[in-house]
Amino acid sequence: MTLRLNLGLRARLLAAFALLCVVTAASVAGGMYVVARNEILERTQNAAVEAMRDRLQALFPLRDPTPGPDELSEIVSVVAERNSDAVAVYHGTRSPAGPARPCLPFGRPCRQGLAPGTIPGELRRAVADGVIAWQRVVWEDGPYLIIGTPLLIVEEDRSTRASGIEVYVARSLASEQRAIDNLAVLAWLMGGVALAFAVVLTALATRGVLRPVRELGRAARLLGEGELRTRIAVRGSDELAEVARTFNDTAAELERHVEQLREMEADARRFVADVSHELRTPLAALTAVAEVLDEEAAELPEHAGRAARLVSQETLNLTALVNDLIEISRFDSGVAALALNEVDVAELVRATLRTRGWSEQVSTEFPPGVTARLDPRRADVILANLVGNALRHGEPPVSVRLRADPHWITVEVRDHGPGLDEAVLPHVFDRFYKASAARARSEGSGLGLAIARENARLHHGDITVTNAPDGGAVFTLRLPRGEQNPEGGPE
Repeated sequence: MTLRLNLGLRARLLAAFALLCVVTAASVAGGMYVVARNEILERTQNAAVEAMRDRLQALFPLRDPTPGPDELSEIVSVVAERNSDAVAVYHGTRSPAGPARPCLPFGRPCRQGLAPGTIPGELRRAVADGVIAWQRVVWEDGPYLIIGTPLLIVEEDRSTRASGIEVYVARSLASEQRAIDNLAVLAWLMGGVALAFAVVLTALATRGVLRPVRELGRAARLLGEGELRTRIAVRGSDELAEVARTFNDTAAELERHVEQLREMEADARRFVADVSHELRTPLAALTAVAEVLDEEAAELPEHAGRAARLVSQETLNLTALVNDLIEISRFDSGVAALALNEVDVAELVRATLRTRGWSEQVSTEFPPGVTARLDPRRADVILANLVGNALRHGEPPVSVRLRADPHWITVEVRDHGPGLDEAVLPHVFDRFYKASAARARSEGSGLGLAIARENARLHHGDITVTNAPDGGAVFTLRLPRGEQNPEGGPE
């Protein structure tokens, strides 16, 4: 399972700068620590070696090339210095062991001075080969520098040979270690101070950077909500100021285009409403003439009678289209209103089917006693459009089913045809939408389902459409049973 942390931009910037500061401080402090540590140890080591060489000069010439313990002890007393241990070794003989050194901080004995057994074998082999060598070791009471050197015998011809005497000095590095530890603490303190300073600077920088970003986000949100007059204050001349200017220019251009579209839409709606109303008077005259022609069509010659009936039918279709356009214009202008009455929903549906002669073609399923406060005329328009659409474009059997709960009624109109294509479903309620581009003209105005949905929404309800699993389209009308309120539901 992948865990994703949802961090804001401010937190991410702070984390990034803090990480950068930590890495930088650690790198710089670590580098300084390593360099200083090596420098301190190198100087101490060189100083100790030089001091040992100077002390060894006092031993020459050797009084006894085959010293015993006493002579080895004298050699140790010459080369040893304060805070150091020394031991001299000649074959199997060694100088006497010194007193046990205390182990800080408890004062208990840690080791019995410097002994050949505590000297690293690699160092002893180097000294046995005739060279001065040194090595840092750690004992229980701290770090030490062990320096080993062979004593040489100078012959009369100035040549040298090994005497077999080995001298080892162990010098405590406790003071140097304390200095190194103090340096490490100082490095950590510097890193902490640098981190705190970086966090403060980052907080100030992100505040200055994110403020215009937040303003841009707020303005974009308001613009998306329809506040087209939203603008951003432009400060400075950097990239963020350029973004603010671009946003303002875009918002102004968008406002201009939206205003143009609104004016064009208002003009189009006004044109449709005006034309529809202007057509009502000539259509009334045409309808009267068409009715006369329709009555006389049977007595006219065959071609003339067919033409008279065609004129009558097209006049009726044109009248229906004009009435639908007028109804749509009422919705667009916001003047459509409800005339609510308490009605028996089942009887309302039966009346709709009976008036249009669909009672025999449609099966019904109505529970008794379902009432609701509806506008009977508009509810009849909704039901007539849904059932008529199912009869025209679906296949039998067509059914109407009524369900109810305490607050809502639901009417399902279903056919058993092939159903609707998935690409068509989102556009079923669009005005003048045709599922097939090849179908340039169809029965009806193409506004029936759009009018039905507008009437449902006027009741604070809605209509949805889906395809049934076993075939056919299902239109579902959902309306509140009680008084409608502006929030879109029953009170």
